[in-house]
Amino acid sequence: MASTTSTAVLLVSTAILVAAATYFRHGTLSGGGGTAGTHLHFFMHDQYTGANPTAALIVPGRPPLSNATATATATGSGDDDEHPRRFGDIAVMNNALTEGPGRGSARVGTAQGFTVRVAERGSVNALSMHLVLEAGEHAGSSLVVSGRVDTDLAVRESVVVGGTGRFRLARGYALSRSYDYDLAKGGVVEVDVYLQ
Repeated sequence: MASTTSTAVLLVSTAILVAAATYFRHGTLSGGGGTAGTHLHFFMHDQYTGANPTAALIVPGRPPLSNATATATATGSGDDDEHPRRFGDIAVMNNALTEGPGRGSARVGTAQGFTVRVAERGSVNALSMHLVLEAGEHAGSSLVVSGRVDTDLAVRESVVVGGTGRFRLARGYALSRSYDYDLAKGGVVEVDVYLQ
C-alpha cells in the first residue's frame, strides 16, 4: 500500500512540475506579458534649451580629447564652448514620446532616465532609460532600455532589459535615429522598439 501511495505521489508531483515548467517557459519566451513580436514606434523630444527644457546637464565633464588638443584639454585649458557635450557629462531626461515628429503630435508616453558621456573622443554615452507608456493598449506599462549609444552613428542600438505591466520580463532591442537633432540644443529622435 505504501508503495502504491508513493508511486501516486511521485506521478502527481512529476505532472505538477512538468506543467509548471511548461507554464513558466511559455511566459519567459513570450516576454511574460504577451509582448512577443511587438514593434513600437515613436518620436522622443529631447530639449536642453527653451522655456521648458526636458533634459538637463547635471554634472559637466571636460571637453573630449582630440589629437591636436589632447595636452591642452587634459590640463584644463581650451575653449569649452566648442564642445556641447564633454567626457564625464551626466544628463537627465524627462522627454515626451509622441506618435509623430511634430510637437503637436499625440503624446504616447515619457522617456525618463540619464546618460553619461563615456568616451574621451567622439560622442558615446552610457544610457539608462525607462520608456513609460501613457496611451493606447500599453498604457501603464514601461520598458527599461540600456546601452552604449554612439551619437555619431546614423542608427544606434540599445538593449531592452525588462519592463513592467504588459512588458514584464520583456526582452528585445531599440533602434534610435536623429530625426532633427542638434547636440547643443536637443531635438527629435526617432525610436523603434522590437520585443521578442
